[in-house]
Amino acid sequence: MTHAPQIRIPATYMRGGTSKGVFFRLQDLPAAAQVPGAARDALLLRVIGSPDPYGKQIDGMGGATSSTSKSVILAQSTRPDHDVDYLFGQVSIDKAFVDWSGNCGNLSSAVGPFAIQAGLVDASRIPQDGTATVRIWQANIGKTIVAHVPITDGQVQETGDFELDGVTFPSAEVVLEFLDPADEGDGQNSGEGGGSMFPTGNLVDDLEVPGIGTLKATMINAGIPTIFVDAAAIGYTGTELQDAINGDAQALAMFENLRAHGALRMGLIQDLSEAAKRQHTPKIAFIAPPADYVSSSGKTVAAGDIDLLVRALSMGKLHHAMMGTAAVAIGTAAAIPGTLVNLAAGGGTRSAVRFGHPSGTLRVGAEATQSNGEWVVKKAIMSRSARILMEGWVRVPDGTF
Repeated sequence: MTHAPQIRIPATYMRGGTSKGVFFRLQDLPAAAQVPGAARDALLLRVIGSPDPYGKQIDGMGGATSSTSKSVILAQSTRPDHDVDYLFGQVSIDKAFVDWSGNCGNLSSAVGPFAIQAGLVDASRIPQDGTATVRIWQANIGKTIVAHVPITDGQVQETGDFELDGVTFPSAEVVLEFLDPADEGDGQNSGEGGGSMFPTGNLVDDLEVPGIGTLKATMINAGIPTIFVDAAAIGYTGTELQDAINGDAQALAMFENLRAHGALRMGLIQDLSEAAKRQHTPKIAFIAPPADYVSSSGKTVAAGDIDLLVRALSMGKLHHAMMGTAAVAIGTAAAIPGTLVNLAAGGGTRSAVRFGHPSGTLRVGAEATQSNGEWVVKKAIMSRSARILMEGWVRVPDGTF
């Protein structure tokens, strides 16, 4: 009886922020997977363990959540003033597709450290001690991210005392700058308003959703396309944890309905049926003014320590903390007077916001200015951490791709 042998591919399993993913150098992938297309998607699906009708990804590297079903491909950049090209693939858990429509802000924090350790950054750029500045081209969305990576004795420093809610153990701090984070359109669909930060041209829209009604919504392209609605308008307080949403099939269906209609209004899809094949973007989030609550770790978050409450869904489920790209959207929207996010935070102008999420709190900074009547944000800044969990090879059966 013949059988297919396994092939092995150099790979690194990393945590970045509150996510985990399998990292590859482009040059290490099999030739057929070094270019976009069906072979690459099939390989990544098999590596992660999808599609899995059991929803567990037992036969792969995925962790059966949107935060742990991720893949990253890196290569030395050919673009001027950039060190590395970064491509992110969000792997569906139960369906056979990889969503390339957006970035992962959490895993962005692991790109700089991985690029340095994988030899993708010129050695002359790495100090013996101090901070290495890695300029990253985010290929999914055509944006620049600057990572400030701590270096000790010429090596990436991974351990430290920086604490990130949603991550159990402290690590070294990686500061990320998302440059010109607005207008993250993927170039395939031009939305209303020509792809501006607010694709409808409005800070707040009336969004009609069959079965729900008409809701006030802020729809923004910054960090990642995101739809914000008030928690109270959909029957929530903004203090909910995962079980309150993810165990309620009716609630999840409501959020997906809302997300699909928002995607259509933003011009990200041309027909509602396309939303099912575009799970990664846009994100849907609900917001509320500050209130006391107990986080998923049992820690009390006091209303006086935060500016607002935010809960966001990723790949159809409430996120256990906050997506990094959604944090950029939150910070950007909070900096612009009149958005629902800004109003929930108390209104007025601000250059930073601290919000409460299911695992605790997060601070993100963004400064907005108006130019010719259009809002402009030059960069958003936040701190994350990253660590290599395992390195070596992943194995997939020959003939997978």
